[in-house]
Amino acid sequence: MKRRSFITKSGLTITAAGFLPSLAFSQTEEFSILELMGKADIDLFGEDINLREEAYHAFLDMRDAARKEGIEIKIVSSFRNFDRQKAIFERKYERFTEDGLEPLAAIDKIIEYSTIPGTSRHHWGTDIDIIDGNAPAEGDVLVSEKFEEGGPYGKLKTWMDNYASSFDFHLVYTDTAGRRGFKYEPWHYSYAPLAIPMLSKFRKKNIMELILQEDIRGIENCTTGFLKTYIQDNILDINPALL
Repeated sequence: MKRRSFITKSGLTITAAGFLPSLAFSQTEEFSILELMGKADIDLFGEDINLREEAYHAFLDMRDAARKEGIEIKIVSSFRNFDRQKAIFERKYERFTEDGLEPLAAIDKIIEYSTIPGTSRHHWGTDIDIIDGNAPAEGDVLVSEKFEEGGPYGKLKTWMDNYASSFDFHLVYTDTAGRRGFKYEPWHYSYAPLAIPMLSKFRKKNIMELILQEDIRGIENCTTGFLKTYIQDNILDINPALL
């Protein structure tokens, strides 16, 4: 795919002030269920980037453009395989149940920000959590307040709002009124040309059955109704640009 970027082509310089209109998505690939669930080895590109090749090159173009404005787009999380997501989920499940929450309440709290293993967009090699590496910040970095105006990553967020879509990256979990599922994550972006066909392929599967087949601590407590709501709200109630 010929992506929009800060390049000179046919005598025309494309700058931040004049991106070309959106181009067609990549040709749909056949993604296996093992890939979609983070259980397959996939080719990942870039030290400390770890994205599929097309997403990797788009990210480099976007990072180079942001650098011209004094912003260093730094990835703090990208690809995570099934086992890594399972470890995160089970660690939180253990902590919340030890704190006194009932199993289903603990899972409900986990899925405010973390996915059930096998359903994470981070399994795909298309999604990134980012901060501004040029902006020092104390404590946890993935906190929504730090991306607000006046916060250490406010400048990054404003730049991404204006230009990320020109590189086919879109915020996944927006602060749109009435959106359900995962809470607002101003740091989480997805590369649409690959992520859209991957989600399309995934949603054609029996996701609930796939989840229940996995050996995940606490998952046996999930009712059919709970999982149906999780799929509808957490997996599918996202930025419409990614559907």
